[in-house]
Formats: sequence, C-alpha cells, structure tokens
Amino acid sequence: MSYKILKKEELIPGQTTMLVIDAPQIAQKAKPGNFVMLRVNEHGERIPLTIADCDAKNGTITIIYLVVGKTTAEMNTLKEGDGFADVCGPLGKPTHIEKTGTVVCVGGGTGIAAMHHIAKGHVEAGNRVIAVIGARSKNLLLFCSELSALCPEVRIATDDGTEGHKGFVTEVLQDLLETEDDVAEVVAIGPVPMMEAVCRVTKPFGTKTTVSLNSIMVDGIGMCGACRCTVGGKTLFACVDGPEFDGQKVDFDELKARLRQFTEQEAESTEMFSKECRCHGGE
Repeated sequence: MSYKILKKEELIPGQTTMLVIDAPQIAQKAKPGNFVMLRVNEHGERIPLTIADCDAKNGTITIIYLVVGKTTAEMNTLKEGDGFADVCGPLGKPTHIEKTGTVVCVGGGTGIAAMHHIAKGHVEAGNRVIAVIGARSKNLLLFCSELSALCPEVRIATDDGTEGHKGFVTEVLQDLLETEDDVAEVVAIGPVPMMEAVCRVTKPFGTKTTVSLNSIMVDGIGMCGACRCTVGGKTLFACVDGPEFDGQKVDFDELKARLRQFTEQEAESTEMFSKECRCHGGE
C-alpha cells in the first residue's frame, strides 16, 4: 500500500500545511469526523490527524497540520513524492449527521479544516450550515473560499479585526444564537479553550453542542488508554468512543491538564530535531 504525498501546499508558510495523500482504502471508508494515525518513518511516533477531506474516486485523503512539535516539523521536511511509513484509518466514530435543519459549525485555527469535512457532510444531508471561523488575523484564516462555496453563510472573526468581526468566534456565535431561533446543533472544533468557551455560550440556549477532542493518543485503537477523558462523569476514550462528544458534559479542566502533561518533553524533542537538521545542513 502506498501513502505517497501527491500534493503539498503551505497554507500558512512555516506554520500550517496541507497534504493530499494517496490512501485509496482509507478514502473509500472515511467519513466526516474520522481521523488517521500516521508515522513519518519507522522510528517516528504515531500522531493523530483529522481527515479534512477525502476523494473516494481518486483514492486520496487530505490532512492539515500545524507545525507545533518534532513530528510535525519532520513532516514539514517531506516533499511531494515522499511517503509515510504507515497511515492507519479511518479511526474514531464518524460524526452523527442527519437532516435536522440549521447547523452552526464553529472552527478555530487548524480546527477549521476538520470542521470543513463535517460541514460538507451536513450540507450533503440537506442541512442549512452556517460557518463561523476565527483566527488571530486575516492571513491565518483557512478554508474561507471552500466554506463559502459550500455554506450559504460564512461569518468570520479575527482578534485584530483585519477580517470580519474584531474579537472571538464566541461573540459571533452569541449574536447568531440570539437572532436565529431554529439552530438545531452547534459543532465546534479548534483549540480546547475555544471549544470550552463555545459550550459556555450555547448552554443558556439549550442548543445541542458537539466538540471534537484533540486528546493525546498513542495507538488510536483503544488499547493504550492515553486519550482517556471524562464525559458526563464517565471515563471514556477519545479514539474509540469519540473523538466527538457532548460538549456540555466534557471535563475541560482535566483535558487541559492532560494536554500539558508532556510539554517539557515535547520541547526537548523539538530542540534536538532542530539541532539535528542544522548539523545536516538545514537552517
């Protein structure tokens, strides 16, 4: 099986990259909400990445990643024509999608990419999808044109006001919920603080709110237990029970603490990789 990179595009130079990967068997089965576990090489760690899009006809999947650590920095050295040691998937439960009416999809940062696949699924199911996306600045927004082609309405928020509303996506969402009386569901994907804030906004309205947890994962198949999280007082595993859950029931404080667990080791690994690159003639 080949996992060759067919297309590489730096969406935000040095920060966010899109890869189109040859993975026909995964593309045949992938649904919105699914993710893959991949390794750059046989010595690398396995990391989870949400499938941002798939093309069953051409046998490809699309992933978007933010360069934040050693593995994603190593991924960024790959070129078109290179391949991954392995890509396992599709994993996780797909998004529950049915025709319900109006669905608001909220995305922040690279979470917009994952949100795009889910928004696409809701549109295909016949729902009216309103996209709310946010970033620090206009040049950090992703998938604006793709979502505009898909959704009848795309609302934008930027921290610095260079595009759309100056402020946060939660402020846009608050306004939307106050003016739209038929929102059946809100789906939020992005940084954990953003998803937590979205849940605080939707709670008074009683609107169903789904979030996608980006827990630490090792095997992605429910054996290692690294991605355990507490939802509704129960211990669940993001890889097999999720990654999507009822946002009002997620223990976000616990999730944030677990995500900080390996921050020091990740920084050391990234520094070692950076030195290794410089020794081999990199910048």
